[in-house]
Amino acid sequence: MDTAASAASQPAPQTAYTPEEERRVIRNTRGLPIGIKPKMVWTWPKAIIWALVAITCAIGWSVLALARGERISAVWFLVVALCSYAIAYRFYAYYIQIKIMRTNDANATPAERVHDGANFERADRRVLFGQHFAAISGAGPLVGPILAAQMGYLPSVLWIILGVIFAGAVQDMLMLWISAKRRGRSFGQMATDEMGKIGGVIISVFLVVVTAIAMAFLALVAIKAMASSPWAVFSLGMTIPIALVMGCYERFLRPGRVIETTALGFVLLVAAIVGGGMIASNPTLAPIFTLDAKQLVVALVVYSFAAAALPHWLLVTPRDYLSTLMKIGTLALLVVGIVIANPQVDMPGISTLAARSDGPTFSGNLFPFLFITIACGALSGFHGAVSSGLTPKAVEKENQIRMIGYGSMLVESFTAIIALIAAITISQGVYFSLNMSAPQIEAAAGSAYSASASPEQNAVAAVGNMDVKDIEGNQMQVTWQSHGTTYKGAEALTQAAHDVGEESIVSRTGGATTFAIGMANFLKSYLGGEGTMAFWYHFAIMFEALFILTTVDNGTRVARYQIGDLLGNVRRLRRFADPTWRPGNLVTTFIATAAWGTMLYMGVADANGGINAMVPIFGISNQLLAAGCLMLVTVCVVKAGLTKYAWIPAVPLAWDVAVTFTADFQKIFDPQLGYFAAASAWRAKIDSGALDPAALAAAHASLSNAYLDGALSVFFLVMMTAFLAVGLKVCVATVRSRRYGVEFTSEDPFVESSWFAPSGLLATKLERKARAEYELMTGAAARVDERRDEDLDDDAEARPLAGVAVGVPA
Repeated sequence: MDTAASAASQPAPQTAYTPEEERRVIRNTRGLPIGIKPKMVWTWPKAIIWALVAITCAIGWSVLALARGERISAVWFLVVALCSYAIAYRFYAYYIQIKIMRTNDANATPAERVHDGANFERADRRVLFGQHFAAISGAGPLVGPILAAQMGYLPSVLWIILGVIFAGAVQDMLMLWISAKRRGRSFGQMATDEMGKIGGVIISVFLVVVTAIAMAFLALVAIKAMASSPWAVFSLGMTIPIALVMGCYERFLRPGRVIETTALGFVLLVAAIVGGGMIASNPTLAPIFTLDAKQLVVALVVYSFAAAALPHWLLVTPRDYLSTLMKIGTLALLVVGIVIANPQVDMPGISTLAARSDGPTFSGNLFPFLFITIACGALSGFHGAVSSGLTPKAVEKENQIRMIGYGSMLVESFTAIIALIAAITISQGVYFSLNMSAPQIEAAAGSAYSASASPEQNAVAAVGNMDVKDIEGNQMQVTWQSHGTTYKGAEALTQAAHDVGEESIVSRTGGATTFAIGMANFLKSYLGGEGTMAFWYHFAIMFEALFILTTVDNGTRVARYQIGDLLGNVRRLRRFADPTWRPGNLVTTFIATAAWGTMLYMGVADANGGINAMVPIFGISNQLLAAGCLMLVTVCVVKAGLTKYAWIPAVPLAWDVAVTFTADFQKIFDPQLGYFAAASAWRAKIDSGALDPAALAAAHASLSNAYLDGALSVFFLVMMTAFLAVGLKVCVATVRSRRYGVEFTSEDPFVESSWFAPSGLLATKLERKARAEYELMTGAAARVDERRDEDLDDDAEARPLAGVAVGVPA
């Protein structure tokens, strides 16, 4: 009898295993190879390579930490970051995987268990890595390090690298793990299951509010970059039809052909970028794609609704993967540019502003506010929301979680390092001229300020009055190099604006323009020369908008899941918690887009209204959410009986609580930094009667915003304090009762997998062997099933004929 087992009993030569390899192959009860047991295999060459990596890393850290009074190359930042990431991924992440996660590819993931073709759909690990990276990488890694650079490069680089290794990447990976073990449930639902209804409701409300603020804030940054830019509008808009083509091509025309789909998307993406530049220079076509801010809001809301409501494989996954191709490709170009240009660092390791709280790019002391300003590049609570409920629904195998969760966060951290290099390698005088607002320039210039002078002249006067030294210990200067000439003072700022195609670069606060100028400096060094500075500058602006927009569509889907879970706590609305119920998906998607879309439209229409009023609290609320993520992970680790490893999430939790609670307390109660103190100052100005009508209207708006930010700060602090208290109570009760183990958690029971997929971006030799055997066996089984169906059909046709033959007399 022909069976799949007999067909596979004679393996092809390429599937023959050594005894050691055979012991590592995971098989299900049918004998199918469905995974490879993770194992750290050491050889002398590997040991020597890792020893060299560690030595190089130590030398790099020594250069950055000990350099005093001399310029250093920015290449050392790349060396330190890449070596540190490699060591952390290979050893620390692997340690967490085998000690806490204990991943098992024999267990089916939510994508295989449910597989509804919409929300639960297996995605190729390379595509999912790109989709997850695109979802978590917003504006934070680009602008946060640039703003924090005012205090010197050393505190920033320490937090970006060490923070991601021990906090941010750990949070992302473990949140992805606990969600994948619970059928891809969202953050709020897992909190309800593990910590009770009170904890679940608290974090669900917190998460919905924070996600709405985050989406509106990120969308506002993207719209500012895209407004009146036909190049950005066309190129980013074209990623939507390109993504649809990629999704249908990979699903229907050439299933599983990821490399082909990647090549197709890359070619179309390059064509869209080149076409955008051509359209921008065409006087007939440019006005068609020139949209104002309000038009972009409507377009963005409609797109986000469609992206969150449509099946994941159709639009979001291919578009985010496409975006990641551009992001990682651009990062690779920047690395090459930094190596070729070899820019020298102008910023000292620790500046004089590190000891003050009145810095121009952000107010507050180094602790805690530097760790709030640099969020997404080191630790971000929003990542936990993406890692729970979104990515777990598409992951193929448990052993891919380390690569997707930990690995993608390392790439985002590396993006933050690139942004930091962009800030610290331009002239310090140019840096502060870019990132000081007009009132700050007036205050810093003092008596040297002149209302009749140009913005460039006043900026130079302000820089001259600031007690800030460069890396060599000299008073910082405003300088700019162009076409072999070094310009100084106001002439330097004028020439810099001319080189990038802007009328002025003074007071371009927020960090985006600084990054674009730094990026253009790197790329022009080997791609086009001095004459391409304006081209690369505008390309960088579009790149920043792309970085942000991919977070908005994924954030909308995350908010949809959270709203559904929140409504599901009401008995008559429980069905909304089911992510496979299409009407519920549409309703919750509409609520999510309406929430952040309304704040965004108000912010675009009124410079003091809508999301503009809540921008100051975004950083603190995001880091408070990270504390909630780490608390839930700690609870799950303790309840699983892994208390001796609870320090892994508990240590970064304690640090994050110290940072965020200190910052929130200062923003509430501090007489210089607090929102309510600012409200009192605005009230005094209003009551003085000395303001003209325009200034009076602005003062009333600022007063309202200060009260709103203060009230929200109190709300977030109280909510997170309550959530942490519930989590701590659950941990203590678990330890006291000694009720440990999977049976006391909400983990789904074991379900045998029937699917094979490699665990890393590149399949190992053993994984390629197992995949060949899997394809051989499943192909044989499919042929047996086809023959069996044909035999059944033949029997069904033969039976009535036999009956007729019996009834006919001879």
